[in-house]
Amino acid sequence: MKLLQAKLAKYTAPQQAKAAGVYPYFRAISSEQEPEVVINGRKVLMFGSNCYSGLVSDPRIKEAAIEATKKYGTGCAGSPFLNGTLDIHKQLEHRIAEYIGKEDVMVYSSGFEVNLGVVSCLTGREDYIIRDEQDHASIIEGSRLAFSPVLKYKHNDMDSLEKQLQKCEPDKVKLIVTDSVFSMEGDVANLPEIVRLAKKYDATVMVDEAHGIGVFGKGGRGVVNHYGLTDDVDLVMGTFSKSFASLGGFIACDKEITNYLRHHSRSYIFTASITPASTAAALKAIDILESEPERQEHLWEITNFALEGFRNMGCEIGNTTTPIIPLFVRDDYKTYGITRDLFNEGLFVNPVVSPAVAPQDTLIRFSLMATHTREQVEFALEKIQKVFRAYNLIP
Repeated sequence: MKLLQAKLAKYTAPQQAKAAGVYPYFRAISSEQEPEVVINGRKVLMFGSNCYSGLVSDPRIKEAAIEATKKYGTGCAGSPFLNGTLDIHKQLEHRIAEYIGKEDVMVYSSGFEVNLGVVSCLTGREDYIIRDEQDHASIIEGSRLAFSPVLKYKHNDMDSLEKQLQKCEPDKVKLIVTDSVFSMEGDVANLPEIVRLAKKYDATVMVDEAHGIGVFGKGGRGVVNHYGLTDDVDLVMGTFSKSFASLGGFIACDKEITNYLRHHSRSYIFTASITPASTAAALKAIDILESEPERQEHLWEITNFALEGFRNMGCEIGNTTTPIIPLFVRDDYKTYGITRDLFNEGLFVNPVVSPAVAPQDTLIRFSLMATHTREQVEFALEKIQKVFRAYNLIP
């Protein structure tokens, strides 16, 4: 065995979990991503999706994707920098700019690539990147690729953020990067205070709205819109793979920024454009989100119902106020076991274990879609109460 293979062969955690019958990953779904899905021939309720709008199987979006494929084909065969830009891509950029309320938009191939390509290239060696310690992995990777010093502040702690800002030279660029809704624990960034501090210290603010769009704001425009801070936040990032029921991502900002990014952002320049189908699907999703506010209203109704149910049950759910509800377990193998047992009870949920979180912070990630019914949430609450009691996590 070669040295590399010998080194990697020592990693046996997946094999151990499989041997114990608790391996929870790569479960193949053989149906649409509806509130009810089919896995291994059996139906289970899906409480692990990120499509908060519930649009991923909407027939109008599927038809838009089909028509775009008929017109443009299945792919673009190149980077947007060269031969990969279609007129439908420009339509989507203009539509998102209008939707978010920014001067310009760039569309990337994924949300991860947005953060990777934007965070890594906007600042220089003498500048600063300042990020929340619980920012998404794509922000972390983007900051690692940058040449700038990276300063972390304690999660959603504004005193900690101000202390980091005070370390920076006043005349250098200071880029504050934060999630709007944190993807694992569902809590919301204190954007009003972040913006206040940014103004005080002449810093630039970038907000990752991956889990905020489709949930907060008018027509699902996100947390930045919800707080009325569109003009104060410099860069708004979003993804199409969640509430837009597609694949891809975007950055919305001033033209001075996009002009630089279009010619320097490597994950934009050296990656193929998103497919025509993905582009058309995102366009249609925006139209639906704007025209059907009742979808967002229902999402909040079942979210508040679930939050109340978990609190009454005695579950530890942290500071979430969103459709992302963490059910803390605080033990890796219990988390795996609960995921298996809930699946056997008819629920698909996601385990979050170390190293994604600290071993003492492991949790079950329970997430809601606008297409879930109250009856489905009631069923989930009943089954979770049963399993959590069996593990002595609730009274």
